[in-house]
Amino acid sequence: MHIALSIAFVFGVLLLIEIASHGAMIAMSDVPGAASSSVGFFSGLALSRLGTAVAFVGLWLMIRYDQVERIWTYTFFWWVMFFFHEIGLGMGPDYTWQDAASGIVAASISLPLSGLIVVRLLRS
Repeated sequence: MHIALSIAFVFGVLLLIEIASHGAMIAMSDVPGAASSSVGFFSGLALSRLGTAVAFVGLWLMIRYDQVERIWTYTFFWWVMFFFHEIGLGMGPDYTWQDAASGIVAASISLPLSGLIVVRLLRS
């Protein structure tokens, strides 16, 4: 039960902060058509963040017995992965640097919160 709850909470944190971050960027920009393309973007984002939540919790379960006190190191490596992922997307044609910055901000908030959730719910 705690594993499913952890996945659900981590998914919620990752998705809600990402939506808030991207929503703020869209609201601040004058890009025409940004709102019309958001349904496809956010449904893809939800699926991506569900996979991320499962991986975040699952990998923690695999290493937690040896590394419980190192949740911040674990979270930092996830943040580095997201950082480079966003930069890589920003270099492509269908993703703006504003989108990349929004993703980095979202990861900087949601990953530490996810680490707290996992440590609290999945204590041995």
